[in-house]
Order: sequence, then structure tokens, then C-alpha cells
Amino acid sequence: MSSSSMLNEGEIRELVATHGAAVNEGRPIKQLIEDGELSRLNGCTVLEGKVSDSVFGDPLKTSSGQPLRLMFRNNRISTHDVNRGAIPFKDQVLAFNHDHMHRLVRNVLGSSQFDVDGLAPSSTVIPAENLRLIMLENVLRLYMAESSTSTSLYQHWLAAKEEGKTTINYAGHELDVTSLEPNGVLPYLMDTPSTKEKVDRTTDARYLIENGICTAGQYAQIRNASLMAFGIVTHHLSQKGMVLVDTKTEHGINTQGEIVAADELYTMDSSRFWRIDDNGELMVRDGKPVSFSKEFARGMVKEQGQQFSEDQANEIAVRYIQGLQHLTGEAFEPDLRPRDQRIVESTNLILDSLL
Repeated sequence: MSSSSMLNEGEIRELVATHGAAVNEGRPIKQLIEDGELSRLNGCTVLEGKVSDSVFGDPLKTSSGQPLRLMFRNNRISTHDVNRGAIPFKDQVLAFNHDHMHRLVRNVLGSSQFDVDGLAPSSTVIPAENLRLIMLENVLRLYMAESSTSTSLYQHWLAAKEEGKTTINYAGHELDVTSLEPNGVLPYLMDTPSTKEKVDRTTDARYLIENGICTAGQYAQIRNASLMAFGIVTHHLSQKGMVLVDTKTEHGINTQGEIVAADELYTMDSSRFWRIDDNGELMVRDGKPVSFSKEFARGMVKEQGQQFSEDQANEIAVRYIQGLQHLTGEAFEPDLRPRDQRIVESTNLILDSLL
């Protein structure tokens, strides 16, 4: 799609102001099942997550016998492990974002997703094989992004500087404290995995292997495939005036025993993207990199239990839509059907195709 058909900032703001409240309305998936809207999901397990809900269970097997998991993206936004409310169009934006990146890297990272004819890229219902998850978050970093999250390299670096240390060991990497700078590029692309626990903590490959979270072979495969995918996405973005700063992926084992990507890939929630100018230099605004990521929303949080106001939620929505158009080079085409109708129709299309 040509850039001339992209929505400009005024059009995006009008879209969000006019339809924002309506696209946030709708019942949770659990309620839709209880209300009899999706009777084929009766008796399934519903797992409610931070930003997507999953449905799986005995009734959900494909015609070839693979266990099916339906992932339902929602508009909730979570920062610092707290749900801050709903962001208009966020579910559709991230669905488009994931679909675009998934096509780029699925051959390298593997995929748990099923292709369903007629399912739009904006569909917020994603059909995937119900994997046996490997309980780690696979995080790759190319820059030391300023970040308020406790697991970030930046926070560890600040603590090391305060303690007067000259070196820092972060996720098994020995780094020179004096050579690092906020938002600066790292000496090399680093794998810095974290555990999937109540509170995530950054660790290293040795810890994961010694504690039976994965085998050495599994970690090597995840790491090597991820480094390759990072390169593919980096090359793709360089043609759009952007760099990939860091990203988080999750992985699981399918019925064939293969390790494949689980959940979303290279979205603005799971990755940071920064703008670069024609000379390849980072673009800055108010001394900070021009960023398309959830960091923008994190920066709006001033107190622990804060919920975003309608104005804040709309502002975040505008940034997400702008970011999507930059990342994909395609115009955002919103689906303005009521949320419940979108979910029910997409789910029925998937079940008709796969069961």
C-alpha cells in the first residue's frame, strides 16, 4: 500500500476520538462463552493473561489431532506488571504488527500458528498449536535503553555506577561500566534471558540449564534462531529509517518435538524501535530517542496504581497507530465492527476451518 494512503496524524486523532470508546467496549471471552455466543468453546479452559486471553482444552483439537489454542488479544495495557486500562485499537494494531513481522521470521523462528483462509491480519483472534511452553523469556539487546523496569540492563548499570564498580556481570556478560552510556549501542548483540516467574528476573543460560528450565541444546537453538531473526528484522527496518533496540520472544515445543515461537513477535509491546535519520544517526526528541514502543506509555506512569485517563489512552493509541504505519509501511485499516461481533465471527471462521 502506498504511503499516500497512510493515515496522517489528524486522521488518526479523529479516528481515535470518534471510535475509541466504542472499540474498547465488549465482553471478556469468558463471558461470551457463558452467554452462549461460542457454544463450541464450552468446557474449555480460559486463561486470562495481562494482554491476551487463551482458550484451550479437550474439545479443541484440529481435524488432524493437534491441540489448538485460541489467543484473544485485548486492548488492555500493562506496565510495571500493573494493568493500566484499555487503549483504543491496541488489539488490532498489535495483530497487524505481529502478522507483518511473523511473515518475515517464521521460517527462522518456526511458528505455532495455523493459516486460516479469510482471517484478516487485523484479526485479534489467533489460532495456534497449544505448545508445551519453555519457561523463559528470550530477550535480545543491541542498545542499553533507558528503562524504568527492574530487569533492564540500564537499571543494573545505574546500580553498579553508584556502587563504584568498574565491571558489571549482566546475564553472563562481563561489561565495562565506563564504556556504556544511556541509549548507547552495546559492544555486541546480547542474549539476556529472564525467568517466567511471578516476578521476572534476568539470568543467564547456565542458570536455566542447571535448573532444568531448558537443555543446553534447546537454549542454543532458541538463541541462534533469535539472533538470525533479529538480523532479518534489523535489515527490514533499516530500509524504513528505524533500528531494533531490543526484543522479547517466547518459545515452546510442538507435537512434532520442534521448538517454535509462541505468542507475539516484534511488536511495539515486546520490542523497542527507534527512528534514525538519513545518516543512520538516532533521532532525538527532548533528549530521548524517537521511539515506537510501550516505553512511551511507561513514561506516563507517575504513581504505582495509576490508571490512564481517556486523554492519555487516546494519546497512546495515536502513537501505536503511527508506529504501526512506520514499521509496516502500510496504512492502518481499522475494523469498526463491534468487538464482540469481530471476536465471534473470527472464532467461528477458525473453528469451521480447523476442527
